[in-house]
Amino acid sequence: MKVIIIEDEKPAARKLERMLGLFADLELVKTIHSVEEGVEFFENNQHPDLIFSDIVLGDGLSFDIFEKVPTKSFIIYTTAFDNYTLKAFKLNSIDYLLKPIMEEDLQKAIEKYKSFLPQEQRYNDLNFKELIKNDVPKISRIVAKIGYNLKIIQIDEVSCFYSENKIVYAQTSERIFPTDFTLDELQETLDENRFFRVNRQFIINLNFIKNIHTSPYYKVEMQFQPSEEISVSRERVKDFKDWLSK
Repeated sequence: MKVIIIEDEKPAARKLERMLGLFADLELVKTIHSVEEGVEFFENNQHPDLIFSDIVLGDGLSFDIFEKVPTKSFIIYTTAFDNYTLKAFKLNSIDYLLKPIMEEDLQKAIEKYKSFLPQEQRYNDLNFKELIKNDVPKISRIVAKIGYNLKIIQIDEVSCFYSENKIVYAQTSERIFPTDFTLDELQETLDENRFFRVNRQFIINLNFIKNIHTSPYYKVEMQFQPSEEISVSRERVKDFKDWLSK
């Protein structure tokens, strides 16, 4: 099975090359270091069976390659951040490995890839969205941009996410951080056992619920919340009660 690596950090590329060398049935065809190099390669060469791709490259995002040159190759993304999870799974991704990559996680990702291989079906017939619709990983951390700095926020530290003036914020005990997500994206990628969307504006974390008022409407008081009270929309009350009792 032919494999390509897309990685702009040479030490990380060499490490992944060594790790892939442990799998006798994988043949590394090329290591690509930039968006420009990737576009040129995929426009002029046969596409591989499997791609291991970092997301943030020196001249852009690896997504730019596949938006310019669509591919039927399976992609396993490798990155230090969770922010791009949902977009990755819209671009042929079957797995999403957080750096530093562990050998056990790499093994599982390759086994997952093999489980998706068609028996008699051609790649052109594959419906990637159907293959992965139940397999989008849950994010464990996000990155917020503060001026020229990046702040890594562990999801466990977020009491709630809320939308205001078309920006989604993450509330922690430390402060409020703007994010690049929409609430719809977060709803798909957060652990549903801990996070619940109570209304169009808020997603709350079970571990930070301080009090719940049930009369006349359901209203939730959170630790570290940006407003005095958060109301559960009427159509979500039953689902909310079911979620609390899981």
